[in-house]
Amino acid sequence: MKVWKSVKRFRAEESGAVTVDWVVLTAAVVSLVLVAMAGLKGNMTSIGQKTESWLSSQSINTTF
Repeated sequence: MKVWKSVKRFRAEESGAVTVDWVVLTAAVVSLVLVAMAGLKGNMTSIGQKTESWLSSQSINTTF
């Protein structure tokens, strides 16, 4: 009888289910970000290099 009460109480408890939902949701978001970063890696490197070359060609006016 004690085992069945424990099983019923375990099935009625929902706080563990919420934790599992959040873990799954967080893992999905992290996975999507990693996939997006992998897909944009080449483009971001190109944009960074173009930005660096443009900034390097600029001069700073130190007089007012």
